[in-house]
Amino acid sequence: MSRTRLIHPAWTVAAVAFVALVGAAGFRATPSVLLHPLHAEFGWPLATISAAVSVNLMLYGLTAPFAAALMDRFGIRRVVAAALLLVSAGSGLTVFMTASWQLVLCWGVLVGLGTGSMALAFVATVTGRWFVRHRGLVTGVLTAGGAAGQLIFLPLLAVVVRGHGWRTAALIVAGAALVVVPLVGWLLREHPADLDLPAYGADRVVPAAAPAGGAAARAVGTLLAAARTGPFWLLAGGFAICGATTNGLVGTHFIPAAHDHGMAETTAAGLLALVGVFDIAGTVASGWLTDRVDSRLLLGGYYALRGASLLVLPSLFGGATHPSMLVFIVFYGLDWVATVPPTVALCREYFGASGAVVFGWVFAAHQVGAAIAATGAGLVRDRLGAYTLAWYVAGGLAMVAAVLSVLLRRRRAGEAPFAPVQPAAGPWRLPPVPTGAGARATVSRRP
Repeated sequence: MSRTRLIHPAWTVAAVAFVALVGAAGFRATPSVLLHPLHAEFGWPLATISAAVSVNLMLYGLTAPFAAALMDRFGIRRVVAAALLLVSAGSGLTVFMTASWQLVLCWGVLVGLGTGSMALAFVATVTGRWFVRHRGLVTGVLTAGGAAGQLIFLPLLAVVVRGHGWRTAALIVAGAALVVVPLVGWLLREHPADLDLPAYGADRVVPAAAPAGGAAARAVGTLLAAARTGPFWLLAGGFAICGATTNGLVGTHFIPAAHDHGMAETTAAGLLALVGVFDIAGTVASGWLTDRVDSRLLLGGYYALRGASLLVLPSLFGGATHPSMLVFIVFYGLDWVATVPPTVALCREYFGASGAVVFGWVFAAHQVGAAIAATGAGLVRDRLGAYTLAWYVAGGLAMVAAVLSVLLRRRRAGEAPFAPVQPAAGPWRLPPVPTGAGARATVSRRP
């Protein structure tokens, strides 16, 4: 028996994707350790620096559906390699900046576009192509790559910033992105059919389908069709709150908030990295559960737990790390991106073959929420002198996301994917939309 049969290439693809995702998460999270150094050197308000982070977060999400469509059209390797080059350029050029708009251009636009092309829609594309068996588990492991990136990069960069300045940290990020490019070009395969193999766990080879139309047209067309369905808005609404309560608020402002209470930035960065440790365990476990438990119930539970933890966070900050803060880190960490595997599964359940692109748009909503929270929390801090109100609002929103999740209805047996929810009454009715590339939703009038 050949080696390719002993070790399915899907696992090699997953391993390379994991490395790219580790890097993308670490690169995107870097601004959280740069807020105070940039403020100290240039005198820019935290709200101004947070605006650059918001652009980064927004593009990180809005790029995802187009990147998923580009991967279908031009290949995973080309898109990911180009994304890493963008990250390297954006991070490296920051060492020459003298004005805040340059921060927005470099870290906001270039790094946002690059990391967005390696975001969670990339996970949905890889798992959708290469895995049938253990798809939920692999989704969880790849998603945990984001936590691993945070775990690896944040403490290291915090030490580098403290000892050698933020410019050295930016150059380290630029170099790390370049190092991954050859690995992607060498080992990241496009589709199992290219090797005349079935996906892992499948029993037959499925030829790679050529997408109809351009990547942008496909991404936008998929959005227009999905937006006519109830599940899309419930998933997008919940995931927008997910972004607001993770990347936007905690990922961006936890370190400066802890610093406001007398905690050293290196200690706060270590706590945020510890969130990443527990997030790895929580996300992998969530992937395992997604293969076995109703994803709607999982999402409801995750969001409710997150909301409760955020509501108590303001009372836990202090100059030292107390046991109560460590309890928060454990519970919040287990929940950080545990929402991703069930959300990916629900996009695939409702939208079939278009699930990866639809998830890209749902993830875009996630980053819109993150961007709003990043800027909003900065404004709260500038105006009120503390982040307390931001934590309470985030906790309440997470409870709303729990309600949105349990409102998702289960698809009936035999119901075609991509079928919009029918209104209970009224003259307008949306007929089911056929699955497949180029499928379009149409509106018909019901007498």
